[in-house]
Amino acid sequence: MKSRIVRPPDGGYGWVVVMSASIIMGLTTAVLKNFGLFFLEIQAHFGVLTSTTSWVTSTTIAVFHLLAPAASALTLRFSQRVVIITGGLLTFLGVLLASLDLSLPWLYFSLGILQGTGFAFSWLPANSMVSHYFSRWRPIAMATASAGECVFAFSFSPFFQWLIGMYGWQGALLIIGGLQLNICVCGALMRPLNAPQTDALHEGDAAAPSEKRKTIFQCSLLRKPELCLYFVFAILSAAGIFIPPLFMVAFSNSLGIENYWSASILSVLALADLVGRLTCGWLANLRLMRNLQLLTMVTTLYGVVLLLLPLSHNYWVVAAFTALYGFLFGCTMAIHITAIVDIVTLEGFDSGLGLFMLFRSIGGFVGPPAAGWLVDLTSDYSCAFYLSGLCLVLSAFFVVLVDRLVQRRKAAEAQTERSMDRRS
Repeated sequence: MKSRIVRPPDGGYGWVVVMSASIIMGLTTAVLKNFGLFFLEIQAHFGVLTSTTSWVTSTTIAVFHLLAPAASALTLRFSQRVVIITGGLLTFLGVLLASLDLSLPWLYFSLGILQGTGFAFSWLPANSMVSHYFSRWRPIAMATASAGECVFAFSFSPFFQWLIGMYGWQGALLIIGGLQLNICVCGALMRPLNAPQTDALHEGDAAAPSEKRKTIFQCSLLRKPELCLYFVFAILSAAGIFIPPLFMVAFSNSLGIENYWSASILSVLALADLVGRLTCGWLANLRLMRNLQLLTMVTTLYGVVLLLLPLSHNYWVVAAFTALYGFLFGCTMAIHITAIVDIVTLEGFDSGLGLFMLFRSIGGFVGPPAAGWLVDLTSDYSCAFYLSGLCLVLSAFFVVLVDRLVQRRKAAEAQTERSMDRRS
């Protein structure tokens, strides 16, 4: 029987995959990042509390992450192309139904469950494809793909504000849903990576179990202590990461900044995010330090900046802090997925990413409502940023522990190899 070894081409059609993944990032997470522009509109329309409205975003985030293992398993069973196209259709359907404006629970279902499912089925396979197409240039390829989120978020901020002003939030959602159908086009461009015939190795029937294992979701990864600690980082960091974009516009408005100026702050965030992702991807590719060391540094600084952000008192100070926070957010996003390869190797990446997203859903589901509850309790949006910063600083501590365990494991593996060489 043939067991095919697929070597990442590190270029060629891989750059088409990167650009397709970049657009998918823009039409999923960039839309989610700019949902803060709809937040006050929906809250005023239904006349509900901040914490009640925040469940729309929390449900989207939770479903997006909870279904990541399912998306990973379906990717292994079928292909990234099929799963992404399905995700694009589900995303469009969710936003289309949300535009009907039936009730707030209806938004929990349409934007939360349907759109969240579509995001999971689009985002995870796109990242998987990029990782499999690149090896040496993986950090910069992943950073370039994720940069699409920033470029689209920068453009979407004023565009969404204009759509809401022209057509109301319901009409704006309908137009956004039409744009998200392009996820299906990008999915069609995701050509499966097959090994050339010359790379096929004839290894008899003994290769069959190995071939089968590659198509099964690896739950056994949960036995790795370093990965379990990384899941704690996922929970805490997600709780911190998803809070600021949701409350940034409302915080700016509370300082007396007008709506269009508040919306421009999200553009500043997106631009700084783009610079951070490309800069950190380039630094990671230089390998001046380990990915986990770099992740620890940027996550700690990210949390500190958010703790200081409530000191802002006017537009320019808010914009300056937002630029810093956006840059460090981009740095974190550029390498926190790539670091999974360092922990579980490329063979376990698809399953590891699915599990990472599953645990990340806990923080994404709890973080925004907890911040909303604090805001309702204190009538002060600063509390949301204090909670976010604290979660991120604490999450960095667990990355330190992960790095130590990974280095200890690699040292043990190197020692074993040396011992075997001496015996031979």
